[in-house]
Amino acid sequence: MFISLKTAADSDAAQGAEVSGGGYARVAVPSALANWAGTQGAGSTTVSSGSSGTTSNNNAITFPAPSASWGQVVGFGVHDSLTGGVELFYAALGTPKTINNGDPAPSFPAGALTIQVDN
Repeated sequence: MFISLKTAADSDAAQGAEVSGGGYARVAVPSALANWAGTQGAGSTTVSSGSSGTTSNNNAITFPAPSASWGQVVGFGVHDSLTGGVELFYAALGTPKTINNGDPAPSFPAGALTIQVDN
């Protein structure tokens, strides 16, 4: 899976705009228990046994440092390829974040990116 940052929210009709330029690239996070928690709880690395339908990142997800302004990031996407491809999930950030040239590399700490699939 590949994680993206979005400068415009997705809608039912279309995907929102993704950050572009300035050193931006999606981050690869392979679909493995070392990277994504099992449904029994955050940080777990064993096969899912919970019924919550929720997973979260087990490690920090860090993007490249911006070499130009990326604008205001309002959400993230989960995709099946490094570029283009299919967006599998989208979620809004709790608080949008403006990312400027020279800022530290944006990162989701372990456990901060949560995805839930309704059962």
